[in-house]
Amino acid sequence: MKIIEKRKIDHIEICLKKPVEFDKTNGFEKIKLLEAHDVTNPEEIDISTIFLGKKLKAPLIISGMTGGAKGTYIINKRLARGAEKFGIAMGIGSQRAAIENPELEYTYKVRNVAKSILLLGNLGAAQIMEYDIDRIKYAVEMIDADALAIHFNPIQEAAQPEGDDIIDEEKFLKRIGEITRKVDFPVIVKEVGFGISGEFAKKLEKAGVAAVDIQGAGGTNWAKVEYFRGGSERAKKYFNAGIKTAESLEQCVKAVKIPIIASGGIRTGEEVVKALAMGASLVGMALPFLKAAVKSDKEVHSFLEKIISDIKFHISKTGARNLEELRGKYKKIK
Repeated sequence: MKIIEKRKIDHIEICLKKPVEFDKTNGFEKIKLLEAHDVTNPEEIDISTIFLGKKLKAPLIISGMTGGAKGTYIINKRLARGAEKFGIAMGIGSQRAAIENPELEYTYKVRNVAKSILLLGNLGAAQIMEYDIDRIKYAVEMIDADALAIHFNPIQEAAQPEGDDIIDEEKFLKRIGEITRKVDFPVIVKEVGFGISGEFAKKLEKAGVAAVDIQGAGGTNWAKVEYFRGGSERAKKYFNAGIKTAESLEQCVKAVKIPIIASGGIRTGEEVVKALAMGASLVGMALPFLKAAVKSDKEVHSFLEKIISDIKFHISKTGARNLEELRGKYKKIK
């Protein structure tokens, strides 16, 4: 098994078996939803939305996690079937493995079971600096994706045993600008769990990205994941790094006009609703979906049923009838 394929398997096993989450919270405990005197009937609440021109039944996205190794296809397939059934968006894991070994392309291809979903391709910062435009375009063509997510993960790279050199931010922004000018699909830039500042989001907006996925601190800590993979002691220096998800979201909503995906340790329907009230266009989750998908389709569907029910319940308490009315119905507490 090649290094990249083994890394894919290691990541899944470590996330499922090791204590990989941040010690610090995602910050949403300091956000309180404003409750109305007259609640709304949850069954009458419309949580549909349009993102990147595609209508979703719920403002959720399964964050990109895996693909590129034997056994990962079944996980992506179960996630895709769930996304199709409930009308939500989905990302896949980094496609580097398939770009460099076409025999692994099948592990990412889910259109056969999810014909209508908003599907995001995925490449890393190190790869887009190396690949030409045709190879970058192929990541989208390979899986018939609607957009490409590019993950900027300097802390993870620093913690990895075999990580690439940390990409210079200005060179990365210049390359993103080149890509957005030359491709005909939306480009999203995302973190991997350490958050995006409002200042960086503003630079990404100027470079032409269609949306930003903040992936803040408070959920899976990829410095810990890489440490458990055999990363050096320096990985421990990053265990408390990053901007909490709620703080990153607040900064980015104020800084840019492009849509924001809020993700990073969000685990409950209440936290989803808080993020939406703060201005997120979509909310992403990863680990809860992974834990469900390694078991069965039924587990994925059960999780989605519960989270969507919880979302409507917590929206109902604010008196809002849809996502537009929900926005702003929160306050910060000490």
